[in-house]
Order: sequence, then structure tokens, then C-alpha cells
Amino acid sequence: MAAPGPVSQEAPFDPSKAPVIEGFSPRYTNPEGFKEKFIRKTRENPMVPIGCLGTAAALTYGLYCFHRGQSHRSQLMMRTRIAAQGFTVVAILLGLAASAMKSRP
Repeated sequence: MAAPGPVSQEAPFDPSKAPVIEGFSPRYTNPEGFKEKFIRKTRENPMVPIGCLGTAAALTYGLYCFHRGQSHRSQLMMRTRIAAQGFTVVAILLGLAASAMKSRP
């Protein structure tokens, strides 16, 4: 029977350090914070924040009208909110399509 090899006392994985993957070297650029990323994404596709603000405004005003008992205007604002949400979804999809076309070789 052969003698076993030396046993390493190191932990196989230290969660406080990044794992070492053979053949992979991560390239860390300047990490951007929330504010920088938000500004960059807004410049890439400015219609999404506009749609989000429109949705929030229609919802807020619709709820205000509902609270005041103006049911007709409240219903109109809820329909406007749905339209603004649709606009936002379409803006997101068009932004994704544009970035996919841009990244093609």
C-alpha cells in the first residue's frame, strides 16, 4: 500500500477572496457607482426615464382624483398610466434591440 501524499492545511475556498480560476484574469476597470450608471443608462436610452416619470405622474394624479371623488378623471388617468407603461416597455425593447445591433460585428 502506498503512503498518502502530504495534506494541505489550507482551506480550499476563502469566501473573503475572489476565487482563482485557471486561464481567467478579470479586468477591473473603474467601477461606476449608482449615480454614474444611472446617468450613462439615461444617456443611452432617454425614453425609459421619461416613460417612468409619465407613469408615476399619471398614477399619482389618478389616485389624487380618486381620493377627491372624481371617478371619471381617475379612470382616465389610470388608462393614461397603462399607455405610459406601454410606452416604457416599448422604449426598453427598442433600446435592447439597438444595443444588440450595435454589438454585432
